Amino acid sequence: MYQFFVEEDQICITEKRVIIRGADVNHIKNVLRMKPGEEISVSNGLDGKEYRCGILSFDEECVVCELRFIKEDNVELSSQVYLFQALPKGDKMELVVQKAVELGVHQIIPMAARRCVVKLDEKKAASKITRWQGIAEAAAKQSKRAVVPEVMSVVSFEEAIRLAAGMDVKCIPYELAEDMSKTRAVMEALKPGQKIAVLIGPEGGFEESEIAMALKNGVEPITLGRRILRTETAGMTVLSWIMYMLEL
Repeated sequence: MYQFFVEEDQICITEKRVIIRGADVNHIKNVLRMKPGEEISVSNGLDGKEYRCGILSFDEECVVCELRFIKEDNVELSSQVYLFQALPKGDKMELVVQKAVELGVHQIIPMAARRCVVKLDEKKAASKITRWQGIAEAAAKQSKRAVVPEVMSVVSFEEAIRLAAGMDVKCIPYELAEDMSKTRAVMEALKPGQKIAVLIGPEGGFEESEIAMALKNGVEPITLGRRILRTETAGMTVLSWIMYMLEL
């Protein structure tokens, strides 16, 4: 079943109507070639609910749907996971965003760590954020998420540490960290309702001074095993562990 995201005011529960506007109108009419009577899933990206609808009619600028029932089975993780991802080279960030959304991340914060090769000026950063947000929405639709995770503006490593410092759990995979039992203990201690920060370094890894700053602010260095993982693999690994632990 196809899923679409709409603004909160496009869902009228009392009148049992849902109005779809924007780019999805053309997609429904001319790409998917859907017909009146066919069922779709709609979410407002805020309340975690799924609104099952049947298409009633098409207009030039909107698709009018009948609200059939509301499904409240929450598909979201029981904790909010914030992924601070150091800017990778090429188009790797697109893959990171896509897979992080599929794995249940709450928010993605691009991070300019000191060894990042990629340097974005304000104009380029804004364009990239728009592109990444579109990928996040597409991934949320594909994975039947109830919300679309937000891709935030790029922050410095220092800003990332300040943002993470107030969260309940904060970890930073580091190639020089040892003792997988420590990593296991961090994962096994996760509880519903927590805010979890995960900081992923760039291709060249974190500088020792960055790890020292992380430690000073209560961010826990962890190991991901005996092999060195690529930056686009490290985040997926941690998010997969978190998803497993929260959905047991």
